Amino acid sequence: MANFLHEGDLPDGAFAGATAVAIDSETMGLRLGRDPLCVVQLSSGDGDAHVVRLDRSTYDAPNLKRLLTDPAVVKLFHFGRFDIAMFLLHLGVMTAPVYCTKIASKLARTYTDRHGLKDVTRELVGVELSKVQQSSDWGAAALSPEQVAYAASDVLHLHALRERLDAMLVREGRMALAKAAFDYLPHRAALDLAGWEDVDIFAHS
Repeated sequence: MANFLHEGDLPDGAFAGATAVAIDSETMGLRLGRDPLCVVQLSSGDGDAHVVRLDRSTYDAPNLKRLLTDPAVVKLFHFGRFDIAMFLLHLGVMTAPVYCTKIASKLARTYTDRHGLKDVTRELVGVELSKVQQSSDWGAAALSPEQVAYAASDVLHLHALRERLDAMLVREGRMALAKAAFDYLPHRAALDLAGWEDVDIFAHS
């Protein structure tokens, strides 16, 4: 198991043959339109993680963009709504198809209101994630080893989470509902960018 740091883009051939890739991102904050996308981390579930420090002057990352839009590769997220919106805004691509472990957790784990990655990973995988580096400077000219390790940790367990959550969704008869929610997620991200970030368009008022 290893973490690989790349500058600007994924190397040619990365994730060739993969059918599902776990993805997360690091930004300078959580406000769309204000805070830049800085880092994207990915894993195929083999224990390795690839951490890409983006060139924010161009966001020219053709290999990454190709993967995000590959219809043969499911992109796994936890709270994918934000990452997908960031990718659409800064990389100019709509990420699909997608799977979100946070949505899956909310549909399957109705016995709790704790659906953060740290809580879900602890319960379903038995791994305690550290969040020490979460609020560090991701726009720095160089990433520290601690930042790279933190970024990697957020994608290394998403495949295992998907497997366990899928079993729960099937057990509870909610898999079809989850798939429909995943299909809608890129459109929800587009609505966020269009100005409906804080509006529930399905609400009565």
